[in-house]
Amino acid sequence: MEWYVYQRGSSPIRRVSRKRRYRRKRFLWAALILLIVAGLTWCAVAFSRINSAETTVPMVKADAGVILGMSMWGDEPSPGLKERLDYALELYQAGAFSHFVVSGGLDQPDYKYTEAEGMKIYLAAHGVPEDIIYLENRSTSTLENLQFSKVVMQQEGLSSAVIITHDFHGRRAIEIARELGFANPELGVTTSEVMSMLKYKTREILAYTNWKMQQLSL
Repeated sequence: MEWYVYQRGSSPIRRVSRKRRYRRKRFLWAALILLIVAGLTWCAVAFSRINSAETTVPMVKADAGVILGMSMWGDEPSPGLKERLDYALELYQAGAFSHFVVSGGLDQPDYKYTEAEGMKIYLAAHGVPEDIIYLENRSTSTLENLQFSKVVMQQEGLSSAVIITHDFHGRRAIEIARELGFANPELGVTTSEVMSMLKYKTREILAYTNWKMQQLSL
C-alpha cells in the first residue's frame, strides 16, 4: 500500500518535475508579455517619429528636387504620385531648386513607362523643361531611390537636394538620405487627400522598423 501511494502522488521527482514545468510556463508567459509591451512601445515611438516629418523651413535653394516614386496607374501617375509631383512643382516655381531627379523603376512588366518616366512626362506637360529633368529608372525601394538618385546627381554635377515625398514617408526618407551621405539634405513633404492614412501609416511603421534594422548593416 505504501508503494502504491508513493507512485500515485508522493514522488519527490514528480513534484520537482511539476515545479519545473510551472516555472517554465511562468517564464514563457512573462517573456511573451514583455515582448508584447516592447513591441507596442516601439510602435508608439515609430509612430511619433513618422508624424514628426515636416518641410524644411527656411529652405535653402538646392541643386535638385529628388521626387521619390510611387506606383503608376497604367500610363499615368497614381493620384498619390500626382500629389508629390504637384508639390514638387510648387517648390520649383517658388525657387527651391533648379533641377529635378525623378526616381522609380517599372511597377509591372507590361507597363509602358517606369515611375520615373511617368513623372518626367507629367512634369514636362506642366511646363518644366525636359533638359532639367534627370531620370533614375531602376529603383524598387526608398533606399534604392536615394542610392541611385545620388549617383545620378553626382553624374550631373548636382550636390544639394530637397527630398520630396509625403509626410508619412518623410522621416524615413530623410534618415536614409543622411545615412547615404547626402550633403545637408532638405525635406519637402505634402499631405495626402487621396490615400488612407490608417493604411499607409500602419505600413510605414513596418517599413520604418525594417529600415532601422537595415541601418545596422550599412
